[in-house]
Amino acid sequence: MIHLTQLRMQLERSFSPLACECALTGDNSLTVKLYHPATGQVDLVVSGLSVAMLRTPEAMAALIEELRYELESIGLNRSNAL
Repeated sequence: MIHLTQLRMQLERSFSPLACECALTGDNSLTVKLYHPATGQVDLVVSGLSVAMLRTPEAMAALIEELRYELESIGLNRSNAL
């Protein structure tokens, strides 16, 4: 399993300039929040991620791709709302 600080750093590198918060809940699931550090505006919050699944570099890469997809989907929905 990856440490939360390592996960946060890897996500921040992947989603720069966004900042990241990673929190472990009581049921051993993970919540990831990507936000703008200067304004605090939150772009994405994903909860219920399985920490046990983040054991390999491939699993981390899959998580990053999924988060990237979610961010793009949110961006498309915001553009359509205008």
